[in-house]
Amino acid sequence: MKLLKILSILLMINLVTLTTAVYSAEAAPEAVIKLADELKSWGTNSTIIEAVKNQNSKAMTLASIKEMDSKWRNVSGLNDEMKALMENSAAKEMLKMESSKAFYFEVFLMDNQGANVAMTNKTSDYWQGDEAKFIESYKDGNGAIHIGDVEFDESAQAYLVQVSIPVMDGGKAIGAMTIGVNVDELEN
Repeated sequence: MKLLKILSILLMINLVTLTTAVYSAEAAPEAVIKLADELKSWGTNSTIIEAVKNQNSKAMTLASIKEMDSKWRNVSGLNDEMKALMENSAAKEMLKMESSKAFYFEVFLMDNQGANVAMTNKTSDYWQGDEAKFIESYKDGNGAIHIGDVEFDESAQAYLVQVSIPVMDGGKAIGAMTIGVNVDELEN
């Protein structure tokens, strides 16, 4: 009986410790917050701006974007559309940005509705327009920095924070870009 009580107490202590560790790991560390201002300049890159302007000029309907999103989610590998978004000029530019530091992982670019324009890795969905990473960084054309919580990323097998920045043209946000930051690599 005493052993069971001791094990029960130890289990409670471990749960409290685990809960505290998970809770404290949710908010982005200060190093990511400091990095966000530097990343904001990526949204003023001429290749990035041109790619977003080009996609915005297509004036895709939200219905067609959502249809593409539905198809996207059902593809296990890469289809031709996905490959094109990983091989266009903006994707090549973003690969240079991503490779500039070991702690960057996955960069993707969105138009003024949150649809993917370019990406360095396949995203889980095509349309980001209903997610905070787009909504908070595009800010109805006003633009702002959005820093997500620390989350475990299966594809990276690491804890990442997504930093989302506006793509700015003439003082107006025309799209957004999200950069994954590997927290462990950044803090090393």
